[in-house]
Amino acid sequence: MVRLLVLATFVVILNETILINAIPRLMESLHVTQQSAQWVSTAFMLTMAAIIPVTGWFLQRVTTRQAYAIAMGVFLAGTALSAVAPSFEVLLLGRIVQAAGTAVMMPLLMTTLMIVVPEQDRGRVMGNVTLAISVAPALGPAVSGLILQVGSWRMLFVVVLPIAALVTLFGLRKVDNISEPQVSSIDWLSVSVAALGFGGLVYGLSLLGETDGGVGLGIGIVIAGVAAIAVFVIRQLKLQRSGVPLMDLRTLGHRTYGLSLALISVGFLAMLGSMILLPLYLQNIRGLSPLETGLLVMPGGLAMGLLGPTVGKLFDRFGSRPLVLPGSIGMVLALGGFTQVSMTMPYWQVLGLHALLMVSLAATFTPVFTLGMGALPPHLYSHGSSMLGTLQQVAAAFGTALVVTVMTARAGHLVDDGVAAAPAELSGMKLAFGVAAVLSLVTIVVAAKLPRRIAAADAQEGSTADQPTAS
Repeated sequence: MVRLLVLATFVVILNETILINAIPRLMESLHVTQQSAQWVSTAFMLTMAAIIPVTGWFLQRVTTRQAYAIAMGVFLAGTALSAVAPSFEVLLLGRIVQAAGTAVMMPLLMTTLMIVVPEQDRGRVMGNVTLAISVAPALGPAVSGLILQVGSWRMLFVVVLPIAALVTLFGLRKVDNISEPQVSSIDWLSVSVAALGFGGLVYGLSLLGETDGGVGLGIGIVIAGVAAIAVFVIRQLKLQRSGVPLMDLRTLGHRTYGLSLALISVGFLAMLGSMILLPLYLQNIRGLSPLETGLLVMPGGLAMGLLGPTVGKLFDRFGSRPLVLPGSIGMVLALGGFTQVSMTMPYWQVLGLHALLMVSLAATFTPVFTLGMGALPPHLYSHGSSMLGTLQQVAAAFGTALVVTVMTARAGHLVDDGVAAAPAELSGMKLAFGVAAVLSLVTIVVAAKLPRRIAAADAQEGSTADQPTAS
């Protein structure tokens, strides 16, 4: 059952980044600007950030089979609509529908895993889950590069559609109901404020990467989004007293979960930031095609996925620290190495640095996912996974906006000083990688504070953390 959910989650999350290499094709085919074309990815993240907070309540209201059927059915509808989209607006609508189905799958997978898998086996199983949650976005550009070599951008959806349909049909035959639905009300004010807050934050962050006056508007929307999130938090704290919050913030009372949340967010920021910068470097500076770019970054993504189960077994045997601490250090070293990119850097060095980054993230994500979710009592699993998913989207948007903003600001300043466009852009990329490397230093500090295992560290602390607010 967990394998089926992992496969389904892999298929739907792959679509988050699968259109990164297709932007030039979309501009030509649908007659839109690059700024507009980027929305096929931004709208996906925006929808995910807005919907994921509702999934905690949704997963408690329906059975496992119902949640699976609804999530995959909505995803299939969005994929079909995108494949036949006659205009950019319809394609954008299809991507939003796709994202709505995707937003349910990851919390469903995480919640199911925590219920059905014994604690001593969670590391091994979570290693397989890493394949879906972390590797799918990393492989998206590589997969799209291969497909775009033989067909149009519509092929990206045409290829995914039958695969997703087969996974859905097979899953409906095998997935069992593992928990009884709970009838609970939903606070629609919380839903509205969450959508405005998290969606506005992601939208504002995406505008920060634009060069034509979007920065000021982006900052304003980010501030408004943060204010809405503050209202959301106050509202949830109030609702916790009556036991029906949309997103239960008592999850943050568990120290290990909070540390895991911070580490995963910074890790996703680093991963998505590098995923945006590397194709720009390889295609704009070095002149590689989308296919060549995809093939160059594919080994790192595959290594990350193949190592997931091994890392999980090592975690079960040795605990988190022997994996997470070296993984965090490797992440910093890889991003530091990318600050040395040049017009003539050998491709094997680029491949090696990317592989080091992906392997380091694999060593980090699996233990941290397991520790973080394992720190929570069962009744908070759905809330913990929905909060994890929401912050991943915000971190991804922030990482993308941050590196693009730093790069364009540095490049624009150098061009104004008379430097040629290509060297100026290269200098901007070096600075952007440097900023990502400095931010990733946080992961080393957090990794040093994580417990080796969850049982002794958080069991007592977690039970006491819930008591004050519950009473």
